[in-house]
Amino acid sequence: MKKIELENRKISGLLEDYPFLAAFFNDNGLEIAGKEEHTLKEYFNRFDEDEIEDRAIDVENIISQIGKFIEQMISFLGKDEDHVKTISIMPGTNKSGDAESFEELVIRQGEIICIVGPTGSGKSRLLGDIEWVAQKDTPTGRTVFINGEVPDKKWRFSSSDKLVAQLSQNMNFVMDLTVFEFVELHAESRLVENKEEIISRIIDKANDLAGEKFSPETPITSLSGGQSRALMIADTAILSKSPIILIDEIENAGIDRKRALKLLLSEDKIVLMATHDPILALMGDRRIVIKNGGIYKVIETTEEERNILSTLEEMDRTLLAYRTKLRQGEIITEIVETEEMTVSV
Repeated sequence: MKKIELENRKISGLLEDYPFLAAFFNDNGLEIAGKEEHTLKEYFNRFDEDEIEDRAIDVENIISQIGKFIEQMISFLGKDEDHVKTISIMPGTNKSGDAESFEELVIRQGEIICIVGPTGSGKSRLLGDIEWVAQKDTPTGRTVFINGEVPDKKWRFSSSDKLVAQLSQNMNFVMDLTVFEFVELHAESRLVENKEEIISRIIDKANDLAGEKFSPETPITSLSGGQSRALMIADTAILSKSPIILIDEIENAGIDRKRALKLLLSEDKIVLMATHDPILALMGDRRIVIKNGGIYKVIETTEEERNILSTLEEMDRTLLAYRTKLRQGEIITEIVETEEMTVSV
């Protein structure tokens, strides 16, 4: 924010837009109670020369500090107006040095992109190029643009701005905290104003995804693998500022996969899934096929594949129903009733 624009803003308006400024005023001994309708310029003009000298007040420097504080906090809290709408990948080469066979790959906000290929084919390298917004300076020689432009350096070098949030398959908690306390720590680190509401929402969404529900008082060390994964997906969707979410092998997570994807998309994320599961692969809008370290092809999911997906989902529900019978100690019969097929794990 420019200095002239900042000094002509009313304090009340600044506090409404940037509530964290109250801490700045307080920490710098600037009493603003009763003066909220003053502009910053008017507020500092009321100090006489003796007071300015006694308190060593440098008005221009303080206003400059306020501007920098606002910029830093906006960046930290992920409230930038320049949201990531698209990620564009320009081709590089595969492990043999051959050019990748595509012109430009544009990934848009709200899309589900699946990454498929054999183990060791280069899926992680693709993710690394996106995460570090490669500029022909990685082994593949790819170039990555954000919103069609050369990316701001913050995406490469800032510790608080991460382009990609990764959800690995193994979730091992070692902290002696309850679920509520764990999520509360993350919420407090983001300085959210409606902390209790956000915490409750995350736990509710996690229970929507998990097979077996858990309470806010449950120790995180006692959560099952599926419950842990559900909690982290809900937490990442709602609190993480990273615009891209990578999920690795969600098929083994023991959670409601469709609801997990729907939750992430509802928070305007770009979802990248590394998967070997045909159901998940066909849920995506497109799938990137990796071969020999390069992008071999990009496949749009066809209508025929959508129809096949319906068949695969029906088979998956049948298998789920049999699995549920086993867990409940029931006898397996040849036919599973429709209502049993909808039972969650």
